[in-house]
Amino acid sequence: MIRRAFFQAGIGCVGMAALGALAVTRSAEAKTNFDSPYTLAQTYNAALRLVRVDLGLTVTEKDPSVAYVLFDYKSTESGTRAIPGSIQMLDTGRAVKVVVQLGQMPRYHEQVVSDALAKKLRDEYGDPPARPTGKETPDGGPETGAGASFETSENRRN
Repeated sequence: MIRRAFFQAGIGCVGMAALGALAVTRSAEAKTNFDSPYTLAQTYNAALRLVRVDLGLTVTEKDPSVAYVLFDYKSTESGTRAIPGSIQMLDTGRAVKVVVQLGQMPRYHEQVVSDALAKKLRDEYGDPPARPTGKETPDGGPETGAGASFETSENRRN
């Protein structure tokens, strides 16, 4: 009977430790995202200026071809300790998906940076440019259906 009680208590402790680890892992994966109606170039440039100039943070790595900015985030809550942060952008065709991550800070810090970027885009670029609305193929040409005809030298002779 005592052996069973110890076994159950051990299972309970292991379960609680696993839940605690899951909660810590989950908070470290927190991120905030939004869809930017601006172009990828506009969004990337505004994000870089926001981090470097407006927030005065140190950019540790950047790559415009892949559209990300890594930086050291500092706030009054983190003291003098720099927290690694990132802003990543992906052009989805309809919008640019922007993901802000500050893994070791509360989520509202990410939301503040995200909101600041959205405001900066509006303030600096005004109304977003119109995105293409017609059906287009990835090469940028009009969509061709099954009944589409192409003019060839054979067709011109007939």
